[in-house]
Order: sequence, then structure tokens, then C-alpha cells
Amino acid sequence: MVHAIDLLNARVADSAVGRWFRLDGCGHPKERIGSRFTTEIRAGLTTWAAMAYIISVNALVISDSGGTCVCPTDDFCPTGSNADYDACVNDVRLDLITSTAAISALASFLMGLLANMPVGMAPGLGLNAYFTSIVGFHGSGVIKYQDALSAVFLEGWIFVILCLLGLRQWLVRVMPQSLVLAVGAGIGIFIAFIGLSKSGLNVIAGDPVNYVGLGGCLPEDMSASGFCTGGVLRNPTMWLGIFLGGMVTVLLMLYRVRGAILIGIFLTSIVSWPRSTAVTYFPPTDAGDAAFDTFKKIVTVHRLEKIGNVISVSLICPLEVCQMLSNWDISTNTGKPKLLEVIDPKLSIGVHSKLRVWYALVTFIYVDILDTTGTLYSMAKFAGLRDPVTMDFENSTIAYCVDAFSISMGALVGTSPVTAFIESATGISEGGKTGITAMVTGLCFLVSVFFAPIFASIPPWATGGALIVVGCLMARNVRDINWDYVGDAVPAFLTIIIIPLSYNIAYGVIAGIVSYFVLNGIPWVITRLTGGRIVPPSIEMSEELSIPPGGLVPIWMRKVIRAYKKEPEDGGVPLEVRGHGQFHETDQRSEKTDDASMVAASGRGLIVR
Repeated sequence: MVHAIDLLNARVADSAVGRWFRLDGCGHPKERIGSRFTTEIRAGLTTWAAMAYIISVNALVISDSGGTCVCPTDDFCPTGSNADYDACVNDVRLDLITSTAAISALASFLMGLLANMPVGMAPGLGLNAYFTSIVGFHGSGVIKYQDALSAVFLEGWIFVILCLLGLRQWLVRVMPQSLVLAVGAGIGIFIAFIGLSKSGLNVIAGDPVNYVGLGGCLPEDMSASGFCTGGVLRNPTMWLGIFLGGMVTVLLMLYRVRGAILIGIFLTSIVSWPRSTAVTYFPPTDAGDAAFDTFKKIVTVHRLEKIGNVISVSLICPLEVCQMLSNWDISTNTGKPKLLEVIDPKLSIGVHSKLRVWYALVTFIYVDILDTTGTLYSMAKFAGLRDPVTMDFENSTIAYCVDAFSISMGALVGTSPVTAFIESATGISEGGKTGITAMVTGLCFLVSVFFAPIFASIPPWATGGALIVVGCLMARNVRDINWDYVGDAVPAFLTIIIIPLSYNIAYGVIAGIVSYFVLNGIPWVITRLTGGRIVPPSIEMSEELSIPPGGLVPIWMRKVIRAYKKEPEDGGVPLEVRGHGQFHETDQRSEKTDDASMVAASGRGLIVR
């Protein structure tokens, strides 16, 4: 059996497939030592097992926005108050399960095929939380669901331009490291808070006096506003999610069981599926009967009914504004209305709404640059594929373009921005080094499309524990923040604390950036004006802002210039290639897989104070 596997690996490596993915033994100058075809398949399955929870979690988070459903009342239809609206939201959730699995399959497959990176792609948790926050619960936010998708669609094509120009790779490496780490940690706490709220375990609920308080009460003890009037922490579904979906998951992770998060989600779901228990997800109600009918289908293909291709085309110029400008004449006495007479309150509201969309677009771009770029750099280093001098990795431009294209395609199927997943580290630790790993992950997501009824029947208390665990993994970035210098520590802390408390990632990012430039800019000006006589006593402990080598010009553009000038190409610096697997535990533990820990490419380059 072992001989047959070795023979298969050797034949695949010696084929065109092996040379394209640079498997070990293919003869390519930059072959990836230790990569084997069968190992890549196992690594892809492992990555999918670690990522598959996103199918149900992403659908649960974004469906809270209500999607394209319209509430007929002014109270935004609290859950259970309007049966028709609840049914519409459930259809949106079913659509999101299909779209999440489909776009994850497309993005992961393209990342492996074109960029040859062992990284799985799917809608990101932090980004979907921000997406839902700006749309608001059941559409109570600042912009509409369709406008938010328009912002995501434009973001993808803007990223394509930034990638081709090399700006996306360069911008993220000049960001202050403490702020980059703080954004990742703040998003982690934000995700954990969602897992504790009614979208997850329901341990934390609203409180009329203290804003938040303990939840987990029974339905008869809950007020119309969603507050617990008594009997907190008595709901059996909450305790089921805490122990089976939370504690068991962490115990499995302690023993490094692959797919521990997915196992915890499915164990909790299986216990919640029988209809005769106190923790059933299918209560004897009309909504419960409809959900159970969907669950019994097991294998089916759910077509997008509510969220497919619903992006708003009036993002750049609202229809009313375009019509007004086309009809308005600045000349006098023409019979056409004056500008001030045309701008009525309703139109002003429309313009203001579109400005909020552009504000959301800028935030999407910034957060996604930190998220995806940081994760790709982390995974590239963990797999030993990063250039130790330029801090870049092979096929980085293609990888970023695949990510950008997937973001826009995700908007067309109604989901939030697609990003690289840190769970890809599980597949890399299994030996994944090439794009075959990501392609296998994509194929597994494609198969998941046909099992949408199963993923649609996963209750929120089954995914709440997963959200808390993922938030914990993201929050560990705080250990690398420079807490020794106040000018770095305070902006980082403001970023971390404002993101979950404001329920808005953008506010935390803005607070961190503004405070950073104020606290570090004023001392810099004073130092220059006084000729260096007045400086903060602890300035030596401040974080060094490094400008990485390599410049702004991307690799592909340099090659075109060299070819035009007929100059020989620089051989470059050999890539770091290290093995991963059961004999490389020390290396695995030494390489950080934090999603933002490698964003700030530190150390090598011009040092700027």
C-alpha cells in the first residue's frame, strides 16, 4: 500500500500537474520540497474540516440583517412578531447557506489553481459582522442590504487595480504594527460578543438600565423588547451550547483533533434535532414545522430566491440626483427649477445614504486589506513560501487578484467580502504546500452546496461556541502589541475596546488611526521645532515604523520593463522552504499563525521615526 502511494506521488510529480504546482521531484528550480500529491489531498480535507463551520455561521450572521426582506411595521419586526417576515428571513438564510458554500468553493479553487497557494477562502467573520452592523438588525442600520452589496462589489474591482499596481502589497507593510494587531484583536472580541449574544448562545442580552446584562431566560420570561424580566441563565439550549458546543470543542482542540470546531457544531446540532426534547430546534409551531420540512430533504439544491444579483446600481449617482442634474440649468428664467428648490428633504436623505455607502466602502477596503493580506502573509511564512528580504511571497499579485475577483463575485450572490482563512494553517501543518490543498478544499465546499438542508438546520446555540473560540484565537494578537510605549499602547487599546462596544469595526479603526497620529505626530513636531531638545523620555521604546524594501513597482511590471529593455532578470532570493507535519512540532509552534501578526513586515528596510 505504501509503495503504491509513493508510486502515485512520483508519477503525479513527474507530470504536467506536478510541474504546474511545483511538487517535490518535479524538476522545477523552485519545487516545494516535501510536497506530495496524497499529502496535499489530506491537507485540503483537513482545511475544509476546520473551515466548514463558516457555511452556517456566515448565513446566521448576515441573515440578521434581513437581506432583501421588507418589514411592514416601524419596529423592524423583532423575531417572532411577524410570521411572514420571519419566513422571508429564513429564506434569506437558506440562500446564504448556498451562496456561502458556492463562493467558498470558487474562491478556494481559483486560489489553488492560479496562485498555487495552500490557502482556503470564504466570507470572513469580521467582515460579515461589519456588513451586518451597517445594514442593521432587520434593516435598521444606516444603509440598505442592496447598497452594502454594491460597496462590496466595488471593493473587489478597486482591489484588482491596487493589486496590479502593487499598492495593496505595499500599503499593508507600512502600517504601524500595533494598530494592525489591535484591529485583529478587536474584531476577535467583536466576534466573541456576537457568539455570546442572541445570535449565538444568548448568554448576554439587553438590559434597560445597564445596556447589557445576563440573558438565557425562557421565552415566558422575556419582554417584548427582548429583555429578560427574570429567570436568567435557565434556558437549556444555552447550557447545551456552552458545554457541548463550547467546552467539548476546546477539549478537542487541546488534543489537536482536526476539525474540532466543526465536530462541536455538529454534536450540538445532532442533539438539537429530535423534536421531543427541551432543546429541540424544531418546536411544535408553524415555523418549527416549516424548518423540519426543510431538514427532511437532506440532499437538495437550493436556488437563490432572495439575494441573487440584487446589488444597487445607483451607488455612484442616485437616480433622483442624476435626473435632477440632467434637467437643471444654471441660467435664469429658463423655466427649469433652481437647484435649491429641487433638493427636497427626501432627496437629501438619498444623497446622505449614498455618502454612507461610500463610507462603508472605504471601511471595507481598509479592514479587508488588513484581514486578507495579513492572513496570506501569515500562511505564506508558515508554509515557508515567503521571501525573507522583500517580505513578499510567490505569486502574491495573482493571489490578491483572485481574492479581489472573489469579493465581487460574492457580492453578486449576496454575501460579504471573501477573505483568506487562518484555519488554512491546519492544512499546512498536515503538509500542504501547494495549490492542490486549496483546490481540494474548494471541491469539498462544492459538495456542501448539495447538503444545504443540513447546514440550514444548525441552531445558533451550536455556532455560538465556535464564534467565541475563533474570537479567542484572533484576540491573541494583543500579546505582540507594544504596551511599553504609551503612544503605541493607547491607540491600540482604543481600537480594541471601541470595536465591540460600538458594534462597529469602522469606529474602532478610525479611533485608533486618529489617536495614533495625534499622540505621535505632536511629539514629532515638537522634536523638530526644538532641534531634538524636547523629546518624550521613553521614545526609545516606541515602535519603529519600517518601510519595506522593493518599492511600489510590482514584480510583473518589473519583468515587463526588463523584457522591454532586454535586461537579464535578477535571480532573486531563494524562498524559505521548511517541512511541516508530525516531525516538525517545534517549527509549527514557533511560527505564528495569527491573522494579523505578519502584516507589519518588520525590521528590514528604512527606519522612520
